[in-house]
Amino acid sequence: MHQPPPSSPNVAARMSRQTNRDTGAERAVRQLLHASGHRYRIHYPVPGMPRRKIDIAFPGSKLAILIDGCFWHGCPEHATSPKANAAWWRSKLDRNKARDRETSLHLEAEGWTVLRFWEHEHPEAVAEAVAHAREAARSAKTEQRAASRHDGHH
Repeated sequence: MHQPPPSSPNVAARMSRQTNRDTGAERAVRQLLHASGHRYRIHYPVPGMPRRKIDIAFPGSKLAILIDGCFWHGCPEHATSPKANAAWWRSKLDRNKARDRETSLHLEAEGWTVLRFWEHEHPEAVAEAVAHAREAARSAKTEQRAASRHDGHH
């Protein structure tokens, strides 16, 4: 992908500091999950999709948590459109959203439950939603085991 020149030295400096992992939102959610006893993997590779990662993964229950930045992933509430290099940015951000959809569909096809959150969502609410999803996954797994044991005895 051709990179246009930065519109100013300030923009160049700001963009060079952008992080795509261990954001404040991710760290806040991880801290809450860990404090409540949840154990997870971070930056877990998306199976079958090189160079793509799951922010917070529970591989045993196939639960993928992705916390998307409002600017980079096109939050309907907070996304902005840069004025400088506008066409390039529009294309870049559209590709990000398409990649997000592709990743979610791929994970779901592989049997994963995908939960996406925006960086502006309250970490407590995100951690609570994750805890509920983990409990649902555990219940489903328990029911599956019980059903397969039951089927095996007839």
